[in-house]
Amino acid sequence: MILLAAFGIAAVCTFAVYHLVRNRIAAKPAATTSVIAAKTDIKLGTILKDEDLTTIAIVGTPPVGTILDKDKSRAIGRGVISDLYKDEPIMESRLAAVGAGGGLAAAIPPGMRACAVRVDEVVGVSGFATPGMRVDVVMSGTPPGSNDASKGVEARTVLQNIQVLSAGTEYQQVKDTEGKAKQVQVVNLLVTPDQAQTLELASSQIIRLVLRNPLDTKTDPVLGTATSNLYAGPNAPAEKPKHVAVAKVAPKAAAPYSIEVINGSKTSEEKFASPEGHQ
Repeated sequence: MILLAAFGIAAVCTFAVYHLVRNRIAAKPAATTSVIAAKTDIKLGTILKDEDLTTIAIVGTPPVGTILDKDKSRAIGRGVISDLYKDEPIMESRLAAVGAGGGLAAAIPPGMRACAVRVDEVVGVSGFATPGMRVDVVMSGTPPGSNDASKGVEARTVLQNIQVLSAGTEYQQVKDTEGKAKQVQVVNLLVTPDQAQTLELASSQIIRLVLRNPLDTKTDPVLGTATSNLYAGPNAPAEKPKHVAVAKVAPKAAAPYSIEVINGSKTSEEKFASPEGHQ
């Protein structure tokens, strides 16, 4: 009886597992959607062509903004404003507006401006100011109309947390044949119209790009400093106190005051010195 019961239980379990597996195999495959994707890695500023695109299948509902296979014509001829990688679905937000073309201009967001800053080999950080990095702009020079020549050159931080749009004519990091960052002559910064005016005025002086952490977006007021402040440390000689001659002022004469004395029908006036003068 025990053996027969064991065989019965095993048969029931086998039958149940068989039906579960058969239902899984016979289940309908998940619905897929054909979308347009990048056939190879595509760099910023590239104008999309038909040979740059391919079709892939996405399981389930594609993200909002994805260009579908049937709408392939919406991607051809548009500029890329952010790097695309192989087999990555192409989103509307990664492409410039229709008719905007490619190149640097297509990567400028509405309301922003690209302002070129000239740099030289002395600005060692310029080779590392790659697109997408954040920099501060520091200006140094002599303030116009300054009457205090003892202060010397002054330095001020005129702009903070400015995005680098491109280095030279390249949209990517500029490297030499050895893979090292190359020096460039011009760095394009992404600024607002007001910041562009400030940067233009600062360009008449000596300016430096100060590299900062891209995650550090906090901006705090930075006080300017002058050359004279560099020599005002603890070892700087103390200035001798200046003796200022004080002119002695003669004391003013005490103001008199009068008292009217009434004696019966007679009236008289007596004058006395001021009580303050007497004290």
